[in-house]
Amino acid sequence: MVVHRPETRTRGKRSTRLLITGITALVTALAGSFGIVRSVHAQLDGIRRETTATSALSPPDPLFENYLLVGSDSRAGADPTDPDFNAVGAEGEIGGQRSDTLMVMHYVKTTGSVSLLSVPRDLWVAIGGGEDFQRINTAYQAGTDVLVRTVQSALGVPIHHYVEIDFQGFKKIVDSVGGVSVCVDYPSRDKHTGLFMKAGCSNLDGVEALAFARSRFFEQKVDGEWHVDGSSDIGRTARQRSFVEALAKSAVHGLGGNPLTVGKVMNGGLGAIIVDDQLDLIEFAKKMRPAAGGNIASFPLAVYGDTINGNSVLQLAQDAAPLLAFFNGSGPRPAVDSAG
Repeated sequence: MVVHRPETRTRGKRSTRLLITGITALVTALAGSFGIVRSVHAQLDGIRRETTATSALSPPDPLFENYLLVGSDSRAGADPTDPDFNAVGAEGEIGGQRSDTLMVMHYVKTTGSVSLLSVPRDLWVAIGGGEDFQRINTAYQAGTDVLVRTVQSALGVPIHHYVEIDFQGFKKIVDSVGGVSVCVDYPSRDKHTGLFMKAGCSNLDGVEALAFARSRFFEQKVDGEWHVDGSSDIGRTARQRSFVEALAKSAVHGLGGNPLTVGKVMNGGLGAIIVDDQLDLIEFAKKMRPAAGGNIASFPLAVYGDTINGNSVLQLAQDAAPLLAFFNGSGPRPAVDSAG
């Protein structure tokens, strides 16, 4: 599977699954550079602030910042006329909201380097750092403060800021940038999310992009037979990492060519964004902008499969220690494997 960028085509799973939070920040930076600052600030004033998550954040560090990027599976705002309504469902049809996406973005203040760490939703952890062990994505149900504490305790890294977006916001932002080109080597599908792609490159709209990003039962048709991606949550986060880098590239390419679309992109996604009380989105945008140009390192979390009470889960592997040391400020950044 390959995700196409505007300038080049790359293979493998090197990129990262940030969902759309960074793209929204990127748009604010581009808007400012195009002289639309007044409109930007007016719209930023309407962004929702998450006071509950704020209470669990770590104090500022003079050397780096960690942002918890959350894609929730909230169906709020779902319309029965949406083409993916049957696959996504309506608000209230799921048994408690979960964090469908979890990532940590690490920003080094002295160098401006940006690194992204994707956290599998099936990671088995102590919820809130207590004695109740569950998959990490269930922590969201207990409150955003519990989610923040869970991530900090499970990974041993501080979290300084919180950024969240839901399904509807994801689709709106993808549509507002004109879609994202994704390339696959073989016909691909996921019958659970409604995904179907022909071999080659396709420009995915918001509905198709969400089906791709949510896919946990990804299949490809090779030599006339459908083959399921057995890596499950690991393959899912790899595909999402590739998709988000391509989306960032598409946003820069499209907005650079037509600055007037900045307002459209902001209107498309800002209503679905939730951030902590302390986050300055303009400053966040400035930090994210180099990442959209490719100046970013992307890392999967080292894990291994396990079975707990008959349930397939993932456990943190010892090999994750050097990477987590970098994200908590006690070690150097590991080398990036360009092959995967």
